[in-house]
Amino acid sequence: MFSRDESVELFKKHNKDEMYFRHALAVEAAMLHFARHYGEDEKLWAMVGLLHDIDWETTQSVENGHPVKGGEMLREAGYGEEFVRAVLSHGWDYSGVEPLSRMEKTLFAIDELTGLVTAVALVRPSKSLGDLEAKSVKKKWKDKAFARGVDREVIERGAKLMGEPLDWLIEQTIMALRPIEREIGLGTGE
Repeated sequence: MFSRDESVELFKKHNKDEMYFRHALAVEAAMLHFARHYGEDEKLWAMVGLLHDIDWETTQSVENGHPVKGGEMLREAGYGEEFVRAVLSHGWDYSGVEPLSRMEKTLFAIDELTGLVTAVALVRPSKSLGDLEAKSVKKKWKDKAFARGVDREVIERGAKLMGEPLDWLIEQTIMALRPIEREIGLGTGE
């Protein structure tokens, strides 16, 4: 398997926007957290999280081939089929690759959720995850105008696939992101 540095280099080769890298770091941290929780391969899960959107700056949408193009990019770079399949499964509705493994189900659930958690933290005075609770995320969840690009149905489907309660999934995702909040542009408020 490739090193983290090699994977970061590959991601940055295809994505110049810092915002995309921050999202990749958030998903990497969440996948690492859940791999530890479930006793799974931490390096594999984290790297899948880091590279899941490798094609985003190129494609910008599922209509333009995301995540299928990403799967092709990863194959060409030498990543294995388990890795590629996981990346494809996070776009199940478009790639046709159903999340089956625990890793795939987790990625499917937390990709959108990391975005929502980050968005909620950004509108708080502290801009921090340190004082963010799941109930605050659930309150914003109901406001469909807030973080409108976050597909809440995907998160709910993912939680069901994982066999985990949504509130627990939100709480765990917050905990997963706390250690890296500065790296993802949070914790800069009052």
